[in-house]
Amino acid sequence: MSEIETFEDLDVWKRSCQLSVDVHVALYESKDFALRSQMERSSLSIPSNIAEGSERDNTKDYINFLRYSKGSCGELRTQLYVHDRVRQRVGLPPLEGSREMIKETREISRMLRGLINSLKRRLDSLKEKS
Repeated sequence: MSEIETFEDLDVWKRSCQLSVDVHVALYESKDFALRSQMERSSLSIPSNIAEGSERDNTKDYINFLRYSKGSCGELRTQLYVHDRVRQRVGLPPLEGSREMIKETREISRMLRGLINSLKRRLDSLKEKS
């Protein structure tokens, strides 16, 4: 297994960047500008908070930013559900790829939870040593 040196090495960051691209592409021609904008912002917030927290050089801050990222992931998942429900109510098919994106938000949330737990264990072991 390779060593993680920067946030760019994290699979969760890579996958969340790809999810953000997928959201932007799927919504590219959407006329619902308010929901589109919110979904694009929440999708971009996921990898951005991973990166920002990583660059803080402080494990407690990093954990907090990972929590923000996880929150944005849940926010995006909710927005995908709502967007599809609106489309359904007006007689349109679901957003292309929405099911896959919802599935990916669940997986990214699990990955973030794992990273948070790993960092918390590291913090706890450092506290025990001091």
